[in-house]
Amino acid sequence: MKNTFGTNISVTLFGESHGECIGAVLDGFAPGVEVDEDFICTQLDKRRAVGLISTSRKESDNFKIVSGVFCGKTTGTPICIIINNENTHSKDYESTRFLARPGHADYTAYEKYHGFEDYRGGGHFSGRLTAPVVAAGAIAISALKKKSIHIGTHIKSLGGVLDREFEDLERDINALNEKTFAVLSDQKSEEMTQKILEAKESFDSVGGVLESAVIGMPAGVGEPWFDTVEGVLSHALFSIPAVKGVEFGCAFEKVNGAGSEYNDDFYMSHGVIKTKTNNNGGINGGITNGMPIVFKTAIKPTPSIYKKQNTVNFKEKTDEVLQIKGRHDPAVIHRARVVVDSVTALALCDLLATRFGVDYLGE
Repeated sequence: MKNTFGTNISVTLFGESHGECIGAVLDGFAPGVEVDEDFICTQLDKRRAVGLISTSRKESDNFKIVSGVFCGKTTGTPICIIINNENTHSKDYESTRFLARPGHADYTAYEKYHGFEDYRGGGHFSGRLTAPVVAAGAIAISALKKKSIHIGTHIKSLGGVLDREFEDLERDINALNEKTFAVLSDQKSEEMTQKILEAKESFDSVGGVLESAVIGMPAGVGEPWFDTVEGVLSHALFSIPAVKGVEFGCAFEKVNGAGSEYNDDFYMSHGVIKTKTNNNGGINGGITNGMPIVFKTAIKPTPSIYKKQNTVNFKEKTDEVLQIKGRHDPAVIHRARVVVDSVTALALCDLLATRFGVDYLGE
C-alpha cells in the first residue's frame, strides 16, 4: 500500500477505523520547530463530531507523540503520533460484510486486498484516518506561521447556500481559524446548519465546496513539470476521502472567456511585484508568483445514508437491497475544512523544503 505523501518532508498514515489505534509518522521535518500540543488539540477539536449535524460516534482524540519531539521542539528525527480508538461499534458492520455500500470503498478494497482488509467502519479508507493527518498538519501549520505563511478555509457553498467571498484575506483567515463552523458570514452558518439537519431528517446527506486561501508564500516555489504547486497540492487534497474535485483560481469560472480577461496584469507596489487580479490563483507555470494561493475543493455528500439503496453482494455475486446501520455524518464538509488546511500545510512544507532546504522551516 502507498500510504506516504511527500518527497523531502513526508507523512505516513497507519491504522484502521476500528483498530486499536491510528497514527502518522512525519519524517524529514526540520529540527527546532516548536510543537504546541495545545494547538494540536485545538485543531483536532475543529475536526471532532459535534452536535446533531455530525455522527454520534464521539472520540476524545487524545494523542501521544512517541518520538521526534524533545523539550517541546522537533529533533529532526521521525515524529510518530498515535491516537487510540475508543468508541467503536464493530458489530454494526457484520451483517453487511459483503454488501457494497454505494459510494464507499468496500468493493474496491475487497478486490485489491482479496478479502483480507479490515472492513469495519471503512477500515483504512475511513475518514477516521484524517485525525492523525490533522495532528501532523498542526505541526506543519505552526512552522508555516513562523514564516508568516497563513492558511484559511471556509465553506463556500453547502446544499445551495452560498457564503460571501473572501475580502480582506488576512482578517478573514484569522477569523476562520477561530471558528468551529467555518463560514465568513455568521448568518450563512445558520442556513447551512439547517440544510444539514434537513438532510438528516430525510435519512440523506449533503455536500458542498470549500474555498481556501494561503497568504505569505514566497514567489518561486514549485517544480515543473510533475511537481508543480497545483500538482502537489492536488495530490494531497485528493487523499482526503470525500474530495471529488479541486479548482485553482478561476479555473472553471472564466476559462471560456478571452485571454485578455483571464490574464492577471502585473504591476509594482512599493518595490513588490503583484498582479491586479488573481484568476490564476497565485500560480504561474506551476510556480508561486507571490500572490495568495486560492483554490476550491469539492466535498461529496456523505455516502453513508439510511435510505434503502440497491447494491450487490460481491462475494455471492447477487443483487441486494441495502439499509445500513451504524453512526454516520449527514455532512462532513464542516469537519473536512481543517483536514484541507492540514494537508495543504504538509504539502507546502514539502514544497518549501524542496526549494530552500529542510532547515528553512527550523529556527
